[in-house]
Amino acid sequence: MHLDPVPIVSNVRRAQIVAALKALVPDGVVEDRAGLRAFDGDALSAYRQAPLVCVLPRTKEQVAAVLAFASEEGVPIVPRGAGTSLSGGALPRGDGILLGLGRMNRILGLDIENRSVTVEPGVTNLAITRAVEGHGFYYAPDPSSQIACTIGGNIAENSGGLHCLKYGLTTNNLLAVTLVTMDGDVVELARDDGGYDLLGVVAGSEGLLGVVVEAKVRILRKAPATRTLMAAFQSIPAAGQCVADIIAAGIVPAAMEFMDRRCIEAVEAYCAPGYPRGAEGVLVIDADGVQSEVDDAMARIASIARACGAAVREATDEAERARLWAGRKAAFPAMGRLAPDMLCMDGTIPRRRLPEVLARMGGMADECGLGFCNVFHAGDGNLHPLIIFDAMKEGELERAETFGADILRLCVEVGGVLTGEHGVGVEKRDLMGEMFSDADLAQQQRLKCAFDASGLLNPGKVFPTLSACVEQGHMHVKGGRVPYPHLPRF
Repeated sequence: MHLDPVPIVSNVRRAQIVAALKALVPDGVVEDRAGLRAFDGDALSAYRQAPLVCVLPRTKEQVAAVLAFASEEGVPIVPRGAGTSLSGGALPRGDGILLGLGRMNRILGLDIENRSVTVEPGVTNLAITRAVEGHGFYYAPDPSSQIACTIGGNIAENSGGLHCLKYGLTTNNLLAVTLVTMDGDVVELARDDGGYDLLGVVAGSEGLLGVVVEAKVRILRKAPATRTLMAAFQSIPAAGQCVADIIAAGIVPAAMEFMDRRCIEAVEAYCAPGYPRGAEGVLVIDADGVQSEVDDAMARIASIARACGAAVREATDEAERARLWAGRKAAFPAMGRLAPDMLCMDGTIPRRRLPEVLARMGGMADECGLGFCNVFHAGDGNLHPLIIFDAMKEGELERAETFGADILRLCVEVGGVLTGEHGVGVEKRDLMGEMFSDADLAQQQRLKCAFDASGLLNPGKVFPTLSACVEQGHMHVKGGRVPYPHLPRF
């Protein structure tokens, strides 16, 4: 990305901002250089930028006060959850405030009768399931980072997870939010509100519209029966065809995840879940529901997999089921055994195009001379190619970014989209024109302006250019104008 550098904020101006934040959140301001480095990026490894200052509120009243101050003073705000984003959505600005929501981590209420839980944004995804599992319930969205990622971040990115095929993304499990706007106003949005679906707009808005300070989510009763099957293939296109055939047969598994040979070998070396090392690819498939329904689904899935040339093995007990899924969730950290750096891409394609797209990605990898692994939510066509490289070797980061952009262009070419659950952030914003026309982007920007006319909430994310409500690519700020941010690499 070729962007103008962020102007330097004077020491006097910075001291004024820090002093004001300390008055609003006395025990939650990070201003020293070493402390700010802990917040200089997210799980996107290519870019780093320390914030001007970081503030860590404990209450929604403190969040509202910080946003009202930033609005009045014209200071950019970047909201942040746990920093597990993979598209640079929480990348700070050197001239802005990083609003960390990790200390707002209380579960505010369990309503088992109405099957809902109300939480603050810093509550981790897995903590919700742990809070309700004693009652026989769970929270369905389950990203691989669920032990660390927070509900606020899940809402911002509209996160999914391994079981989103049957149970949906965050938006399908979100009942209400309390949102603080850039002006410091507190508003409540609910699924059963009349009029426009503003709750649906907020889910996946990447922190551009407001800051979620409370959320009510739906919980589900644990299925009476669950069975897990692993199908091993000697051909990646055959695995893709198996996925298409299962869905075409009208079967909706609870989860259907794919890993290729290189990923299998890395995961086996990392945590030994029991994957077949000689296979070119495996599908791990869950079916859940009442026992008769699950038995029928598993028999049909196994038959389709064998017809596609797979060797089929079913988990015999809960311990084996847990190992198979633990291996899939360990795919990202296991990449560290193959190379020091990784870009995790995220694009979604029509399921019927899986065999073609998987084959074409293999050709792209050969052309760019970089390794990559395929691991993805096969059932809904949500690809997560993991491009591995060494940033210390000249040119490898640039080649990795080019490879990733070409994969995303391929997704759009075959009728898919740029992102399934990781968001656009900074990673994909320059590719938005591949998917949307200028008129489409202008309409999206008008929605952004309706919530944040000053363009101060998470600026520089999602859109290739700043919003139409911002004059000629510059934000109005107190005492001057702030150009589009430069993103330094490590």
